[in-house]
Amino acid sequence: MFNHIMIGSNDIERSKSFYDAVLGVLGAREPFRNVAPSGHVRLFYIHDGSTFAISEPINDEEATCANGGTIGFKCDSPEQVKEFYDVAVAQGGKPIEDPPGLREGSMGAMHLAYVRDPDGNKLCAIHRVK
Repeated sequence: MFNHIMIGSNDIERSKSFYDAVLGVLGAREPFRNVAPSGHVRLFYIHDGSTFAISEPINDEEATCANGGTIGFKCDSPEQVKEFYDVAVAQGGKPIEDPPGLREGSMGAMHLAYVRDPDGNKLCAIHRVK
């Protein structure tokens, strides 16, 4: 359903350091670095047919996180959920909500972990129990 997700950053190099480590847990490699015609830097992490991108805001206003928005990253195991969380926190992410673990709900059992990146974007690591 999705081709890509792009978020803004107020410090592109800080975001690169954070996401290199965190998305590396999922197998993503070094991002493609692009400079827009406006001169703004954008980073594109391409992995398994999906793209996660980070951009300096093209309108030169401050990047802000989406209130109520969450970006979910699919993990292969409960252990990978925990590693994603641990790496994110070690890289300056802020732990939020409950600690990583199994949640039971109307959408079935899933392992979840939530953090905010250094710009305040809410990230979720998720592994659905089959």
